[in-house]
Amino acid sequence: MKGSKSQEVEADVPAAELWKIYGTIRFVELVHQLLPQILYQVEIVSGDGGVGTVIKVTLPPGIPGRHSYKEEFVKIDNENRVKEAAVIEGDILELGFNTYLTRFEIVEKGPSSSVIRSTVEYEYDDRRPELEASARTAPLAAAAERLVQYVKEQKAAQASA
Repeated sequence: MKGSKSQEVEADVPAAELWKIYGTIRFVELVHQLLPQILYQVEIVSGDGGVGTVIKVTLPPGIPGRHSYKEEFVKIDNENRVKEAAVIEGDILELGFNTYLTRFEIVEKGPSSSVIRSTVEYEYDDRRPELEASARTAPLAAAAERLVQYVKEQKAAQASA
């Protein structure tokens, strides 16, 4: 069975500023730094942050059935501000997902406003309907909200320097 879930976060910061984070390896580094309760550890296995980069993600202790996984950046579209990462190994697939893809889209709404759309697309065995609840966007939305706050803090610090 296939499915997808999306969540949007309104941001009162320019899309270009957000893309400087989302479009690079800086995204996972910052989420790990700012929200270790969501992303406990991140290791770059191979690559430089572009398409083909593989990272190993370790989740915080206590998340049932999930400890770590590897994902590959399969699409980075700087023009349309879209980034996709596919899980290629680890606990998410071992739970029973056949595919699990995360997509981030940074949509410009105006000169100083944007929307962060986070989507997970997945496929799993029809005999495992309980997996539907395991596909979650809430951590992605929490990361989006914190990154918006981070960008604002950085701008405020630069303005007062």
